[in-house]
Amino acid sequence: MRIPKIAALALALAATTTAQAADPVLVIHGGAGVVRHDNTKADEAAVRKALETALRNGYAELKAGKSSTDAVVAALRVLEDDPHFNAGKGAVFTHDGKNEMDASIMEGEGQRAGAVAAVHRVRNPITLARAVMDHSEHVMLVGDGAEMFAKEQGIPLVDPSYFRTEKRWQQLQQALREGAGKQARRGPEYLRYIGTTGAVALDSKGHLAAGTSTGGMTDKRWGRVGDSPIIGAGTWADSGCAFSGTGWGEYYIRTHAGSNVCARVKLLKETAAQAGAAVINGEVVKMGGDGGAIILTSDGKFAFPFNTEGMYRGWIGTDGVPHVALYADDGMIGDVVLKKDDAPATPAH
Repeated sequence: MRIPKIAALALALAATTTAQAADPVLVIHGGAGVVRHDNTKADEAAVRKALETALRNGYAELKAGKSSTDAVVAALRVLEDDPHFNAGKGAVFTHDGKNEMDASIMEGEGQRAGAVAAVHRVRNPITLARAVMDHSEHVMLVGDGAEMFAKEQGIPLVDPSYFRTEKRWQQLQQALREGAGKQARRGPEYLRYIGTTGAVALDSKGHLAAGTSTGGMTDKRWGRVGDSPIIGAGTWADSGCAFSGTGWGEYYIRTHAGSNVCARVKLLKETAAQAGAAVINGEVVKMGGDGGAIILTSDGKFAFPFNTEGMYRGWIGTDGVPHVALYADDGMIGDVVLKKDDAPATPAH
């Protein structure tokens, strides 16, 4: 049956309207492993302010009609520039006393991705990860090669001293005093991964994106790379789900946490909260890991699964008001906190 031109045009316009009908949402994290007694009131206020600024900057991109990728980058650049987070300035130190950073980004539409690992001089690693996605045929670049590419792309490089903060330096000294064995690797949560940053966004066209940026783990050795720059582990986005993780990276790699969560959303029709609880508070913990994540689905629903004392986290939606929380008992829409009584048995190390 032939459809009249006017009717065909009406159908096309309806399809376009539907595709652009999504209400933009931005969700961020500033790291799991938060320990209350390690924060002063001034620290807490500064962290809240930074989270709110990141949410406002990212959401401004969405309100201006820009992409979810633009929003993710805008939010993460704020956190990379703030020394209270383990990404960019304020990144933790390796065993050799260096700041070594990783980042990745992924788009749900078309599933393009870019990542960098073990960079020392890139002020905003998330910007470089996006450049890898947009301007190279590769997905991941590492170390000196990644920094050569950054220079070719006109991305600012800084002296390594830019990233140093005294607090992170003292955390390394504590880890070194504890020794290089099992005890140091399992030491206080804040010595491992507190402050990894991440963002997931849904734009007005219904497209999702995810990004993660980190300095890794304090006292890491031998060129260790965690989950944050690994697509499918610390970062993932597809047409229905976006994920950014923060935690003990080895376990996120082993459980392919990001793609695992989103596969559950797609194949098992689980909600963000259900999928996050199953993987982050289930599989990861059962193996002996811990941490958290942010998950956003294409219907605008989101979840904050985590199993540590706190996780820096926040979201912003149609009301344009940033909502942020630091600790488990702060309470926030989307929280999926693992209680001790619910925890799977943890194998001995």
